[in-house]
Amino acid sequence: SRGHVSDAPDRDLIDRYLAGDPDAFAVLVRRHQALVYSLCVRVLGDPEDAADAAQEALVLVARKLDTFRGDARFTTWLHRVTMNVCYDQLRAAKRRPVVRRLDPDLPEPDLGTPVEDHADEVAGTRDAAAALAAVPEEFRVALVLADVQDLPYDEIAKVLNVPVGTVKSRVHRGRLALARAMGLAQQEPDPARQTSE
Repeated sequence: SRGHVSDAPDRDLIDRYLAGDPDAFAVLVRRHQALVYSLCVRVLGDPEDAADAAQEALVLVARKLDTFRGDARFTTWLHRVTMNVCYDQLRAAKRRPVVRRLDPDLPEPDLGTPVEDHADEVAGTRDAAAALAAVPEEFRVALVLADVQDLPYDEIAKVLNVPVGTVKSRVHRGRLALARAMGLAQQEPDPARQTSE
């Protein structure tokens, strides 16, 4: 054994979990759950949906951890799994009626204590979060990974499985859309049109 489980690198924790040590996965969850929730809440915009998605992502990680090959960092793989869950939720939200939460047949999940995420410190104010939710999905995802999760472009490219140039374009367009949504770029699009009528 190479030291206490709580100090072990991610790779060692994964190996220990796959060898049958449930404590190793508990340490992985404690280490990364705030990151997973933060990503979900920024992409989905709703804390309740984000809590559901974060829980689903962590369950999926437990089930699929044996497919992690180690050719990328664990956090890159974790971001990818989390993003896929968020995409699934966004697609499902487009298909279901708004009254879905009023359905008495849907059980309310017990999510335990919410993960503290310091979201307002990261993204500014609730207005900023609302503005972020107004950014188109593909740009919002790249923007969140770059500016909230602070991932380098090459890492984002691996998470989203797109070329680095596409990531740069999406982040740039996401920043412009966010600035417009926050009322910071109203004059920007076409100076030639700024004529008095």
